[in-house]
Amino acid sequence: MRAAAAFSLLLLLASCGKDIPSSHLSKEPISVRGWIADVETKQDDSGTFRTVETENARRAALYQGTNIWVESSPYVSGGVAETGAFLLLDVPPGNVTVDFTPPGATGARLVMQNIPGNADVLVPNVMLKADGTTTVLDPKAVKVRIAAKIDKPRPTNLTATIAGVTVPVMEVPIAQMVDRRDYPDTGNTAAAPLATVK
Repeated sequence: MRAAAAFSLLLLLASCGKDIPSSHLSKEPISVRGWIADVETKQDDSGTFRTVETENARRAALYQGTNIWVESSPYVSGGVAETGAFLLLDVPPGNVTVDFTPPGATGARLVMQNIPGNADVLVPNVMLKADGTTTVLDPKAVKVRIAAKIDKPRPTNLTATIAGVTVPVMEVPIAQMVDRRDYPDTGNTAAAPLATVK
């Protein structure tokens, strides 16, 4: 009887081990940073009167309500700031899919491939498209960096693909990687001032 119970317990433990998700905390996590430029919508807003103030308010509400996560990676932390900047930490390297879900719009995916371990990925000016894809408005500004004990940045023989754009992986001095855990500066730190009448 004890042998049967022990055998049943071993079978139960073995079957539970198979339920552990394949996504685990990586020993070489990457950071993914950038900012959302805007969200393309399907609705017709041609009758809407737009000013600098209303656009700033619309974007701030949009950014605050946007959810972000990485597929099959439950241990990732981060979010979207009110400036539209996003930061994701502890992302596993390799092929990564970042999902954005803005309020009242279709979700969009940012697909990244061949990201090396311990890299910092900067993806500025991401446009979330109504068809569920993303476009990088300034492809030359996309950067994939890894730290090295060197004096000045140099290219490696590696490349990564970010939203369909091929990007060289650069080695940079360790001191230049201090910002990898900070939200990037979007230049959109404050709303435009309201007009005043004297």
